[in-house]
This record gives sequence, C-alpha cells and structure tokens, in this order.
Amino acid sequence: MNMSELMKQAQQFQERLATVQNELGGKQVTGSAGAGMVTATVNGKGELLEIVIEQALVQPDNTQMLQDLIVAAVNDGLNKAKELGKAEMGRLTGGLNIPGLF
Repeated sequence: MNMSELMKQAQQFQERLATVQNELGGKQVTGSAGAGMVTATVNGKGELLEIVIEQALVQPDNTQMLQDLIVAAVNDGLNKAKELGKAEMGRLTGGLNIPGLF
C-alpha cells in the first residue's frame, strides 16, 4: 500500500467519523432514578436535553433527595449516551478500540 492510498483511506475514515458524530447528536437516551420519578434525556454527544421531575417530589422539605435523584438520573443518561457512542464508533472501527475516539 502506498502513501497516497493510505492518506485516502485516512480521509475516508475521518469523513465517516464526522458523519457518525453528527448522527449521535440526533440520537437520544433517557436515564432515570427513583423508579422513574426523575428522568434525564441526553443526546449521543452527552448533552443534557431535558429533565422531568414528578410533581410529588417537588416539596420544600424534600430538596436533598430531589437533588440526589437528579444527579443519579443525569449520570444514568450520560452513561447510556457513552455506551451508545461506543457502540456507534465500534461499528465504524469494526470493533477495534481506538483510544481517544470515544
């Protein structure tokens, strides 16, 4: 394989990588906590899009638990987004783990 062919393949890979990253921005996952009383929707890029809190949790004497549930739901959503990204990148790389890609 010559250098020109190698550069061409690298450019094609970079283009496919950009396409996958753009597609991840359009995909959504939802994390939850407290048996679904708090949900956090995150896109495939790891951006928080929405938090939904059941009305029953919104009470002045309940703020610490509510805060904990929000953190847990967001972390759950971010973990799911990370796994989605790994799966999509795995398809692109044929399962080859390339450090720094995701």
